Amino acid sequence: MKGIPLSLVALGFACYATSAYGQADIPDVRLASPDGRLAITIGTRDFSTPLAARSQLFYSVELDGEQLITHSPIQLRLRGAPPIGGGMAIVDTMRRTVDEHSELAYGKTRYLHDFCNEYRILLQETDAPHRTIRLTARAYDDAVAFRLHLPRQPQLQNVAIEAEHTLLDLRPGVAHLLPFQNFRHPYENNYTVARTTAIEPATLIALPLLVHLDAGPWIAISEADLEDYAGMYLSASEAKPGAFISHLAPLPADTSLVARLATPHDLPWRVFMVADHPGRMIESNVIMNLSDRSAIENTDWIRPGKVAWPWWSARTVEGRDFQGGMNTATMKYYIDFASAAGLEYLLIDADWYGKHNDPAEDITTTIAEIDLPEILSYANEKGVDIILWVMWENVRDQMEVAFPLYESWGVKGVKVDYMNRDDQEMVNFYQRVVELAARYHLSVDFHGAYKPTGLRRKYPNLLTREGVLGLEYSKWSDRCTPEHEVILPYTRMLAGPMDFTPGAFNVGTRETFRHSVVPPMAQGTRAHQLAMYVVYESPLQMLVDHPASYFGQPGLEFLKLVPTVWDETRFISGEVGDYIVVARRKGDEWYVGAMTDWSDRAVSIPLAFLGDGRYLAELYSDSPDAQRDPTAVAAHIAEVTREDSLDVWLAPGGGCAIRIAPTWTP
Repeated sequence: MKGIPLSLVALGFACYATSAYGQADIPDVRLASPDGRLAITIGTRDFSTPLAARSQLFYSVELDGEQLITHSPIQLRLRGAPPIGGGMAIVDTMRRTVDEHSELAYGKTRYLHDFCNEYRILLQETDAPHRTIRLTARAYDDAVAFRLHLPRQPQLQNVAIEAEHTLLDLRPGVAHLLPFQNFRHPYENNYTVARTTAIEPATLIALPLLVHLDAGPWIAISEADLEDYAGMYLSASEAKPGAFISHLAPLPADTSLVARLATPHDLPWRVFMVADHPGRMIESNVIMNLSDRSAIENTDWIRPGKVAWPWWSARTVEGRDFQGGMNTATMKYYIDFASAAGLEYLLIDADWYGKHNDPAEDITTTIAEIDLPEILSYANEKGVDIILWVMWENVRDQMEVAFPLYESWGVKGVKVDYMNRDDQEMVNFYQRVVELAARYHLSVDFHGAYKPTGLRRKYPNLLTREGVLGLEYSKWSDRCTPEHEVILPYTRMLAGPMDFTPGAFNVGTRETFRHSVVPPMAQGTRAHQLAMYVVYESPLQMLVDHPASYFGQPGLEFLKLVPTVWDETRFISGEVGDYIVVARRKGDEWYVGAMTDWSDRAVSIPLAFLGDGRYLAELYSDSPDAQRDPTAVAAHIAEVTREDSLDVWLAPGGGCAIRIAPTWTP
């Protein structure tokens, strides 16, 4: 059906949904990427295990003719109705090539190029009740994906889903996984490494899941365009060792169900990134390409940037005649710092309106110690905007009143916290928050959050989210290690921005680090922390330490200049859990970040990504004695061209941050 307009195909699909279709079955459909290397096949076949069914819908994935995922069934189990996925036949298909360019409000790249091949496949049950579904498959050069669409039809109107069983019959390999024991969590844990055949079925695996296939490429599994549905997890299949089966977060009030839907309804994309090296996945925009275009027509008011965050340092104040705390004077002190350092925001965190964990608190009032009008007026004079922390239950109950009030006050954003779920109800809450926040010109930062799935493209006022074991864990544990920090770019960050909250200048070696609430300390070197502002993607980046820790210190000038949004992103080198080097461009300037685990290493950074001409490189690297004194940063400059390489030494837990600006271009 190549060349037939989509509108006519959609009309035909709608007709098929009302009666049994009598044509002969269409064979399996194979869809290859534009470069021909990566392919996804959709079809039906009989399965005996783990989902026993006749003519069961399946998919498979291959690279260069070699199977990565063998025939894996797809099934929806419904309450009060037969499962969807078995006894099906392909009755119609339409193929097209997508080649679209668009500009983002912000991101790791300025432009998106959505370039892929696509099949829309209509399937119908061969026996009563003759329900139809549509599967859309896409093949990019760096990923394949599919999603189900449930059309409106007499036999499928209001749907109660008990489970989605999507199997991943993956070739054996080594997995880097984020494990949990249940669905109630904030996506905060350390990653573990295990053979896919040795993972316990009781382990719930959060996405993205990264696997290095034996004698083959890397594959990362995630999801995109998650709306009005439950977040997906994986677990090892008991029936097929080495394979994985999907699980959805259950509804809180009825844990036997994962979703209640009214048709027509699109289910999320199931996404499979594939690369010869996992670092190439950092460059991928597939999650954004699979997500809805912006619902906000004018995004000029959305302001990414850097943030002063008093919470990390317990609101420490030095050199003033008042005690730091949740009070007006402290907030003005941090506003002074934000203004002097060129930061866009001050984040007033928990307790400004009352007890942070009390759903009965009123988020339209303040405690007596906080004079919010005075703070906002002072911040406005200094060119600093204000973000307010709010607990999600208070937001759920009061946002219709609070958000317009915040806009009238001059507040520019909200940080919504403590959700710790990604069931259908919570997914819908996220959407309601960003939609209402956009109406009142508020940016959003979700904490206690689940992984990104592309909602930021539809609502660019969603600047970032947590969903990661971040630097705050250094206040009460030793879990936030340099090794953990160089796993994250290859795993969690593949889904999208993460508010890791970097910037600690009080740092310790493996021997001297001690977790402490006051004063807090981070593991590794100060240059390691500087590098995070380039390596970690987040349009909203915190500076966590107190003002006195930054002033007069090497590295502050870098923090003043480093952007938080980018025109281009390049992976340079690295290995999962060992080290990483990333380069990002903003305008005609490049920034490079290099980070290592507890092993010191020499890294050579080729500068072939530069344009023609001459450049000045400003390097902030570990000093020669950084193994003893991790706060020591060596700052120096070098004139370079694209023919050069920069050789840097990374101390244990170390790093290097580089700004490269043109001095002459032809």
